[in-house]
Amino acid sequence: MPEGFDYIIVGGGSSGCVLANRLTAESAARVLLLEAGGKDSHPLIHMPVGFAKMTTGPLTWGLVTAPQKHADNREIPYAQARVIGGGSSINAEVFTRGNPADYDRWAGEEGAEGWAFADVRKYFLRSEGNTFLAGEWHGTEGELGVSNVPQPQPMTRAFVQACQQRGIPYNPDFNGAVQEGSGVYQTTTRNGRRCSAAVGYLRPAAKRRNLTVRTGCLVHRIVIENGRATGIEYAQDGKRVTVRAESEVLLTSGAIGSPKMMMLSGLGPAAHLREKGIAVHADLPGVGENLQDHFGIDIVAELKGHDSLDRYNRLHWMIWAGAQYYLFGAGPVTSNVVEGGAFWYADRSRQIPDLQFHFLAGAGAEAGVPSVPKGSSGITLNSYVLRPRSRGTVRLRSADPKALPVVDPNFLGDPDDLKTAVEGVRISREIFEQAALQKHIRKIRYPDESVRSQAELEAYARQYGRTSYHPTCTCKMGAESDPMAVVDPKLRVRGIDGLRICDSSVMPSLVGSNTNAPTIMIGEKAADLVRGNR
Repeated sequence: MPEGFDYIIVGGGSSGCVLANRLTAESAARVLLLEAGGKDSHPLIHMPVGFAKMTTGPLTWGLVTAPQKHADNREIPYAQARVIGGGSSINAEVFTRGNPADYDRWAGEEGAEGWAFADVRKYFLRSEGNTFLAGEWHGTEGELGVSNVPQPQPMTRAFVQACQQRGIPYNPDFNGAVQEGSGVYQTTTRNGRRCSAAVGYLRPAAKRRNLTVRTGCLVHRIVIENGRATGIEYAQDGKRVTVRAESEVLLTSGAIGSPKMMMLSGLGPAAHLREKGIAVHADLPGVGENLQDHFGIDIVAELKGHDSLDRYNRLHWMIWAGAQYYLFGAGPVTSNVVEGGAFWYADRSRQIPDLQFHFLAGAGAEAGVPSVPKGSSGITLNSYVLRPRSRGTVRLRSADPKALPVVDPNFLGDPDDLKTAVEGVRISREIFEQAALQKHIRKIRYPDESVRSQAELEAYARQYGRTSYHPTCTCKMGAESDPMAVVDPKLRVRGIDGLRICDSSVMPSLVGSNTNAPTIMIGEKAADLVRGNR
């Protein structure tokens, strides 16, 4: 007889860690959390600056996109975490939650009843443990530690001043009543260390007897019997294991992993499943459709001196930074690299910002981003369209669970996205041309002076744009009348009992910000839905 639990959570990322914590608060609930990756033992995970070293490597799945036909047919690296804590263990720790209008759109236009901002605000506040801000927009007692960057880099401060010189006003709180403006991001850190969902939610729950956490588990399929999800089949250390879920299976494998798991289990577009030799349990045409992501485009400048984090690439400075951190918990290692940012407009007729900017106090920090000549120091400014119109897909490569899926974000597939993205590059360049930054800049290297016309800027966007690590919406929630909705507003999978999807894949559309805080909010609300509190 297979081992049994009340709830099986498939995926130990941001939402999975939240569910593991909240569901095991009831001592009678037996919960199993399965994660394909390993434990979060790598020291770089816990150093805020370590983000820059983790956009490739063993803590990711090694995904690349399908050739992007609107982006020079490039196969773009597509970092997705493979470690407990998921994206919250390797991301840039930027804490933003989107504009209230995003959630009102979900509820008012996209069939997600109960997900308006007035409905979800309490979950944002419940999760947030802010060490600086409080009041109606911020929680202070939540598991997710949120704090200010302790010592913003000189170039970050210059960036915020340059934004103001460009006409983008200072905003001390992107998660308050007003989103627009420029400033220094708050980060998901606590006491100079990353506060991932694994640290904030899972560690406190791990001591509970009713929680079992298993890492290194590659899930093969959800077991479906008579229209109900009854368990999970997975492989660990070369052995095939089946476990039973007495109450529910909760899928939290993310916007790439969750549709893959659904399709491997016979839940998805029937024709695609049959093509891969998979028996169809439920024809759900929306599974793997509606993929949305932020397509980020970087500009890079070389500095006259060494006033950015690049100086710590030199051995003696690196040793000094390490000593500061280990002895005093201070210095550049406490930087998340992506310290500054802005929300602004490509089109001022829009009611809310349509562009987001991330300022990196260094150059070449992430995989695929241009750098400056060796021995020099640089800075980077990334911009992206907040609510892209382009839609992509996630498809199975084969019926082999070990095979990576085919991910096609269809970047720049809608002409409006390209138009808005180019305006983001223009504004980025204008920010770098302001006095506060110009006195530090030797030369803007990418794009160089030869790139000026609309056509040249479009070509630059196609050549250098990349993922911003925000895939969403591939198992979207919606009304019963929407044939592409995979789950209902209570996150229950259509046509299958005992199965919910509780991660970023259920978003009906992409929110206008980074996606970790919204994903944690989804986990918080999902826990209430599972427990019947809503």
